[in-house]
Amino acid sequence: MKNFSLAPTRSVAVFLAWVLSLAILWEAASWLMLNAAHAPMAQSKLPYLHEVLRTFGKYGDTLLKEGGATFTNAALGFVFGATAGVLLAVLMSLSKRIEELAFPYAVASQMIPILGLAPILYGIVRDEQAARVIIAGYITFFPVSLNMLRGLRSTQPAALELMHSYAAKPWEIYWKLRFPAALPGLFSGLKIAAPLAVTGAILVELMGAQHGIGVIMLRNLYYGPSHVYMFWSTVLTGALLGVFCYAVTGLAERLAAPWQPEFRPHGGDRS
Repeated sequence: MKNFSLAPTRSVAVFLAWVLSLAILWEAASWLMLNAAHAPMAQSKLPYLHEVLRTFGKYGDTLLKEGGATFTNAALGFVFGATAGVLLAVLMSLSKRIEELAFPYAVASQMIPILGLAPILYGIVRDEQAARVIIAGYITFFPVSLNMLRGLRSTQPAALELMHSYAAKPWEIYWKLRFPAALPGLFSGLKIAAPLAVTGAILVELMGAQHGIGVIMLRNLYYGPSHVYMFWSTVLTGALLGVFCYAVTGLAERLAAPWQPEFRPHGGDRS
């Protein structure tokens, strides 16, 4: 039991060690560029982390408000895209014909660069919120569909035969067997898509939205060196939004599929 109780503490210590190491390397690299290498516009390229954090704290209310707008639209698109991906995966698992018809188009849709698609979509929709939701859903759709389909087909043949021997109905097989088996695959796709949904929403905001972290980012980039710390604060905010979305998805996975090996306690008394 002792080993199990120390596991979360050890994980937190390792995480803090990584964060501290990254912060030291960042500060050292910034100092070297400014003082040793005498690089032109050194602080614009890699500013001191402590100055970025100070600006982040000073303008925290603004960053939180604009980050909330970005997160809301990314979350909506994430939910819609995940729902569409799951439904398509179920349909493809039910019919090989549907998979042959739909899957090539799903793959082809991902060949369009988001950087090119975002301004086109924004020009057509002419609504910043709708465009952000659509792009976030577009990014979410494919990894969720692919991983969900793989999960639905990971069911053991012996388990399927057992369900058939009990005359289980198709919906019972899906609900009691296929869906639980597909949860690890589903969450793999969700964890890939969650940070990307935030990135997609920010990308649309760069096209000319009125609210969102991308708007603040573009505005401070336009003003150049005089707003460098604020610009990097918006970059940090976007990164934290992506990490937060990934963490929430990971927590949901732990609650929905706690039987996975990585979530089981190791060592000690499990009683």
